[in-house]
Amino acid sequence: MARIHWLGSGLSTVPGIRRLIERGHTVTVWNRTVEKAEAATAGLTGDFDIKAFSMEAFEADLQAGDLAVSMLPGDFHVAVADLCLNTGANFVSSSYIAPEMKALDAKAKEKGLTLVNEVGLDPGMDHMMAHVLMDDYRSSEVFSPDNEHYFRSYCGGLSEVKNDFCYKFSWAPLGVLKALRSPSKSLCDGEVYNVTRPWDAVQDYTLDLPKGRETFEVYPNRDSFPFMEEYGFTEDWNTQLFVRGTLRFGGWSTAWADVFKEVETLEGPEGEARLVELSEDLWQKNALNEGEHDRVVLSVDLWAKKDGKEVYNKSYLMDAYGDDEHTAMARLVSTPVSFAVEAVLNGEIPAGVHAAPHAQSKLWLAELKAMGQDLGILDHLS
Repeated sequence: MARIHWLGSGLSTVPGIRRLIERGHTVTVWNRTVEKAEAATAGLTGDFDIKAFSMEAFEADLQAGDLAVSMLPGDFHVAVADLCLNTGANFVSSSYIAPEMKALDAKAKEKGLTLVNEVGLDPGMDHMMAHVLMDDYRSSEVFSPDNEHYFRSYCGGLSEVKNDFCYKFSWAPLGVLKALRSPSKSLCDGEVYNVTRPWDAVQDYTLDLPKGRETFEVYPNRDSFPFMEEYGFTEDWNTQLFVRGTLRFGGWSTAWADVFKEVETLEGPEGEARLVELSEDLWQKNALNEGEHDRVVLSVDLWAKKDGKEVYNKSYLMDAYGDDEHTAMARLVSTPVSFAVEAVLNGEIPAGVHAAPHAQSKLWLAELKAMGQDLGILDHLS
């Protein structure tokens, strides 16, 4: 039986690790701190072991036919994937496909190996929802490339209870702060919409949720354009809106105004050092406390108009909450990763570098929805 090497047992990994072990897979859980891996697998029986992670130890242990799951910091993914290719092993990660990862596609196909990325929450479940919506629209009687097309996808990790800062951190805030310095590119009113500072593009966004109507704030994130092609928005389509972005509590932009002002001025090594200090301060003041639960909201919408009249409008909506056992973020990131692991081992995903696979999207979303109300997945496809 192929051995699954799960690298990293941090907060967002535990449900996926446990699911694979409980389903009888052979698993090695690698983590720099062995105690964390032991906590992640506490109470389980099965064919698994725990090892202290280093690239050297992992390389010595990896065998042809194995599969590695990289839940390590982003700098490790390409190195782990390249090691897998050289050894004859497959690879899965929840992270975005970096250019260096994409460059491994030809080598992976040549060796008949599969490297799956972007199979967590965002990216991951958002891709799956987009694929299902696009399939539904393309098969409908109203489909036409000449229609005006509108697509938006917003996701946010929140706290169950809103605080004055409109945000609580479940891990180090440094990544959130760095993301505020990243420009974005999306499509708005049929034109390219470039944003240098996220807080300059914040908009209100109202959703009808199971617990009632709620107004959030959203803004574009990263470069949305590569996902137009991935989802099937071809150049001959009349696309007016295409945006993938971040969702926050209403009032977030006001509560964070002082943070924005400082982040905007930070440059060079001194700026990076100050960013670390700011991260530590925010963690002390706004960390998710023990016993508090997190929340994840994800909304994916597709609609089309003909001659100014709406002819199609369907969506996916998710409002998920953590509990005393696992955070919502951990379930929604690591469970789809475990689905991808099994699909690769079963030969269901072809060789090469892939994001969340189109073919499995509908099935995986149905399985996630069947797991219970704690995931809060609502689809409006009927």
